[in-house]
Amino acid sequence: MRILFSVLLVAFLGACAGTPPLRGTGDLALIIERASGHVTLANTSSRQPYARIGGLGDLSHASAVYSRDGRYAYVFGRDGGLSKIDMLAGRVVKRIIQSGNAIGGSISQDGRIVVAQNYKPGGIKAFDAETLELLAEVPAEYAPGQFSKVVGLADSPGNKFVYALFDAGEIWVSDFSDPRRPVTQRFPAGQNPYDGLVTPDGRHFLAGLFGEDGVAMLDLWQPQQGARKILEKYGRGEEKLPVFKMPHLRGWSVAQGKAYLPAIGRHEVLVVDVATWQEVGRIPVRGQPVFVMARPDGRQVWVNFAFPDYGKVDVIDTLKGEVVSQLAPGKGILHMEFTPRGENVWLSARDDHKILIYHTENLTQIGEITADAPSGIFFSSRAQRIGF
Repeated sequence: MRILFSVLLVAFLGACAGTPPLRGTGDLALIIERASGHVTLANTSSRQPYARIGGLGDLSHASAVYSRDGRYAYVFGRDGGLSKIDMLAGRVVKRIIQSGNAIGGSISQDGRIVVAQNYKPGGIKAFDAETLELLAEVPAEYAPGQFSKVVGLADSPGNKFVYALFDAGEIWVSDFSDPRRPVTQRFPAGQNPYDGLVTPDGRHFLAGLFGEDGVAMLDLWQPQQGARKILEKYGRGEEKLPVFKMPHLRGWSVAQGKAYLPAIGRHEVLVVDVATWQEVGRIPVRGQPVFVMARPDGRQVWVNFAFPDYGKVDVIDTLKGEVVSQLAPGKGILHMEFTPRGENVWLSARDDHKILIYHTENLTQIGEITADAPSGIFFSSRAQRIGF
């Protein structure tokens, strides 16, 4: 019996040697290294990396979403690559090339469908989250032979996906209740919607308009009413600044019944009453805002900027309604991500080849992670959020 026990113990230890260490999925991070086709995986509690994965293609404008349990990340590359990554094992499960030019994706409410949005060919494609088998495609053909770039793709309740067609000036809603036979509704939106978001309750889809003043909004509870224009007069009659980088709406912020949005081409953050969707204020900032992101408790809003101010970050106190701190954390601050309860914020400093970690109360740096030209930072806590 002793000999048998020893043999079994050796076999068990040998098996364990090839098994990744046990870790939970709730506090993990995926960092895009945009220039090298790599991602770095890190633990947000220990603030340390634990794996680096290469061979993921063009990650110059990459994004990621998570499976419901947070174990798998789906990375959408600019070259049309879709990669499924096991966050626990630190390896690529499967990688496919699904288009010629892609710019992000989303995952369904039930976690069974992963959808990629494409510039070329214009449209969306739906894949089985387990196998990456192609389930269906919705070409963005808005007129005979004319296809639009798709932007702002977001999941919404009922296994529906909402997105904007930049060239067509429309918002489309595709229902994937039957994953192989999606049903799509079309709504006129305005000139050149450039990005979109779903509100945290899943009710409204907002598409920022680049070709005209205003934002298009669709009530997903009452889509039959069509998209309506809000904030129509913002910027009208004023001299517009050149736009050095398109702002991102996906990181929008809601605090105390107000939404904080980046103003296109202006050195301002727009404040909107979410009950009436009327502008109620503007907060001057040091550059053209790209991401305007709220700490989870809503007390702070952190803002980064387009060139030439992309080494700066402004911190807004939402109670005071003004910038209370002006930081210069590093070179090329491209993205920000708050830990789930907001005690820390991670900043990607592309030109310093680092992730900088700040304490949000005293605004001091408490850590850093080396990464090759980092851009997007995606925490596994996104798995539990609508529109992320």
